[in-house]
Amino acid sequence: MLKGIIIEDELNGIQNLKNLLATHCPDISIIAEARSIVDSKKIFSHDSIDPDVVFMDINLEDGTVFELLEWLSNKDSLSFDIIFITAETTHLNKAFDYSSIGYIVKPIDSNELKNAVSRIEKKPNRTIDKRLAFFHQQRNNPNPLEKISIPSLEGYDFVDIKSIIRFEGDDNYSHIYIRGSENKIVSSRTVKYYQELLDGVNFFRVHKSHLINMSCIKRFVKGDGGFVIMDDGTNIEVSRRRRAAFIERMSQIQQGF
Repeated sequence: MLKGIIIEDELNGIQNLKNLLATHCPDISIIAEARSIVDSKKIFSHDSIDPDVVFMDINLEDGTVFELLEWLSNKDSLSFDIIFITAETTHLNKAFDYSSIGYIVKPIDSNELKNAVSRIEKKPNRTIDKRLAFFHQQRNNPNPLEKISIPSLEGYDFVDIKSIIRFEGDDNYSHIYIRGSENKIVSSRTVKYYQELLDGVNFFRVHKSHLINMSCIKRFVKGDGGFVIMDDGTNIEVSRRRRAAFIERMSQIQQGF
């Protein structure tokens, strides 16, 4: 069983989350609840409290949960994972994704809840402090980050976005190839996930299984569909249905758009 805490200022919200967890995530046992920052500090002041995950509503009756996180970080490094609960879709959601921090949007969808819970990082490899630092950087400066947090089979890798040559899909996993590295990263996220995450960055999905960094293209070879040659020497097929959009994207880059 994983031990959980719920921090939510609405009593109905606490009960609803507890019911959903009991039905869809029976491996989570709720050991404490809090409705404010003051109550949360009282809970975490007890040495016996050692949760695996904390579900945190962002806006509480006496401030935001980020104040609580700052207080906790000043005490010690965080020893639990976090799943944020948000009332609306904002730029914060992009920050959560860049940082590989779980979040669910109200009203809570059971599938989103199960998905977030399934990604809880188990001890002792927890990296929540570093992921939170990424999150706060993006939260305070909502421009594309230079780095991205990648959930891998061993934990989390923090990688310069510009160093990523390409993503290659393998069912529900992605193989990520990095410039200057002989080893690829196997991520527990799909190519589609990274396509959406890096929307607005210089990446293009040329094939259902391939998302490439446009800055790492060495050559485009025309033909029956065509293919690109990447900086690492790999030939990547450009699917017929994506070819026109790909050529248009290359044209935009050449024109400086």
